[in-house]
Amino acid sequence: MPVTAASLATGPALVAAPATAASPAAPAAETVGGPQLASRGIVVNRAPGVPAPPKINASSYMIADADTGQVLAAKDPHGHYLPASTIKTLTALTLVPKLDPNRLVRPSQKACDVEGTKVGLTPKMKYKVNELFHAMLMMSANDAAFTLAEADGGVKKTLADMNAEAKRINAHDTLAASPNGLDKDLGLNVRTQHTSAYDLALILREGMKNPEYRAYMQAIDFKFPAPPTKKQRKKGVKVGGYPIHTHNHMLPGEGQEYAGMLGGKNGFTLAAQQTFVAEARRGGHTIVISLMKADRPPSPYAAKLLNWGFTARGKVQPVGTLVPPGDAEQTKKRDSGVLPDAPLASDDSSRMWLLVGGGTAGALLAIAVLFVVLRRRRRLEAARNRAGR
Repeated sequence: MPVTAASLATGPALVAAPATAASPAAPAAETVGGPQLASRGIVVNRAPGVPAPPKINASSYMIADADTGQVLAAKDPHGHYLPASTIKTLTALTLVPKLDPNRLVRPSQKACDVEGTKVGLTPKMKYKVNELFHAMLMMSANDAAFTLAEADGGVKKTLADMNAEAKRINAHDTLAASPNGLDKDLGLNVRTQHTSAYDLALILREGMKNPEYRAYMQAIDFKFPAPPTKKQRKKGVKVGGYPIHTHNHMLPGEGQEYAGMLGGKNGFTLAAQQTFVAEARRGGHTIVISLMKADRPPSPYAAKLLNWGFTARGKVQPVGTLVPPGDAEQTKKRDSGVLPDAPLASDDSSRMWLLVGGGTAGALLAIAVLFVVLRRRRRLEAARNRAGR
């Protein structure tokens, strides 16, 4: 479950009843992003003139300012849920920086036969890595995700890389067991593969910093290569193809276009239900939202969450923060005013390290620990003296 990290949460919060779709375990007492985010229900610091967060039928959601990292409102933000294809945001975050976009990759038959949505790969062809990323992030092609994992050295290695990347960015609610988000098809459940609304926001926010990643997320139409038809072969055409289209209906020109949409990723399986994560920018500000286990296609829900985020930004007191990548413990120390690690005492065989907090409690703790250390040192010196006699 979540580990210690920074907290920006102060002041009273509105906390609803616990979510009915409980995840396997409750968040730890010290929660990534701040203690208010340990809530299993809705948490928001109300402000005059700002309406309550929208009511949506999703088990979990996040609304955050992607520029500052401030979490504006959330529902069961650290609850563990099946990700469905939103896990592909982590697959891309892990592999886009590692794989040459022009490298040619031949998929295995196993990759081509994967279940669910496919772009239609064949072992008879080699595909460019960038073509595979387009298929995976635009139309959620499971065969493309599997082939990208093969290009990284195999599915096992890629999953290890994905989970290491999740840990690097402090997405500690995330456990990837497939590169494409399939669950029941692969014998997976919420104990063996999961993420959270909080982590999806972290992952997308980090990924959108990369121009290549962002370009894949924003693509609407793309011509995907395929073996030429008989008619094309007669004309000397060596590579055919067909158009693929984005599944993000909130991008410009789409049926549920959302003004300022920067990109996002949807997901669906029968077990996970609807999942979604997206960023949008208006008036010089970026809002990131995520939702999990929703009861219907997510675009209308996402629009409500984004609208509320733009309305509430700068008015409500944040309930937490999206922590930056790196050492979560160091982040907590920096943001809470705790002094950095420093050696207090050492001897030939061991070292003791102390974190001292501010205020009277911190001073008393320091005195108590110093007393213990000095007492231990005196005992060691006495033992050495006796041994030298």
